[in-house]
Amino acid sequence: MDKNSQIAKAERFRALHDRRTPLLLPNAWDAASARVFAELGFAAIATTSGGVAWSLGYADGEAAPLTEVVAATRRIVRTTSLPVTADFESGFGNTPEAVKVNVGAIIGAGVAGINLEDGLHHVALREIDDAARRVAAARKAAQDAGVPIVINARVDVWMLPPGANDAGRVDEAVRRARAYLAAGADCVYPIGLADRDTIAALTRVIDAPINVGVRPGLPDMAELARIGVARVSTATRLAAVAYSAARDAARAMRASGRFDALGAATGYADLQRLFTKT
Repeated sequence: MDKNSQIAKAERFRALHDRRTPLLLPNAWDAASARVFAELGFAAIATTSGGVAWSLGYADGEAAPLTEVVAATRRIVRTTSLPVTADFESGFGNTPEAVKVNVGAIIGAGVAGINLEDGLHHVALREIDDAARRVAAARKAAQDAGVPIVINARVDVWMLPPGANDAGRVDEAVRRARAYLAAGADCVYPIGLADRDTIAALTRVIDAPINVGVRPGLPDMAELARIGVARVSTATRLAAVAYSAARDAARAMRASGRFDALGAATGYADLQRLFTKT
C-alpha cells in the first residue's frame, strides 16, 4: 500500500473515534467477508483473531503463524478502500521488543489500527507494567513506521474466571486503562463487559474512547451512544454466524438428501460482482 494512503486511512480511522457517535465495526475473517461488509456502508473494517485463525486452519490464541496472519491481513486490506484495524492478540511476542517488531510487520500489511490485549489465554492478566510496556512498544513501532495507527488496548478483566467482585473488576479495569493510555494507547476495550451501568461508569471515569464487544442482550447503538461508548465491534460473532449457517445447511443436506437448505439470499453472481467491479 502507498504510505501516504495508509497514513490518510489511519488519520481517518482516528477521526471516527468520536464519543458523540459510536463507530460500529464488523469484524472480517478473510478478504471476501471484508468485501461483503465494506459494500454495506460501514465506515471501517476490523479483523477477528479467532475468525482469521479458523480460516487459516488454526485455533485462536496466537496458534496461527504470524506470517500467515500478516498475509491474511494484507489480503483483507487489499480488498477494501476502508481503514482496517487488526486484532493482533497480545502481539505474537514474549517481550516488548518482540511486540515492537511484530507490530511493525502488521503495519506493513497496511492496517490503520490494532487491538492489543493484556490477558493470558483468559486465565490470567499480564502484570500491568509489562502490559503497558507492550503498548509502548507498539506505539514506538508505529512512530518508526510513520503511520499513526489507532491502538485499542484490550482490558481482559471481564474475561477471567469468576472470583473478583464487580467493584474490584471496575477498579482494576480503570487502573489498567489509564496505564495503557499513558503508554500510548488511544482506545480502551473492556472485552466481555455487557452490563449497561458498568459500561456507563467506565465512560465517565476513563477519558478516552471506549470499545465494547457485541453480544445478545447488549444495549443497542442508540443507548450505547447515550452512555458515551465510542466504538462497537463484533469480535468473532459474525464469523460464528457464517460458519453456523454453513454447518446447519450441510447437516440438513446430509441428513435429508435434499438441497432445500442451500438457497442463499446472496448468491454466486452477487459475490462475483463484488470482485469484478472496476
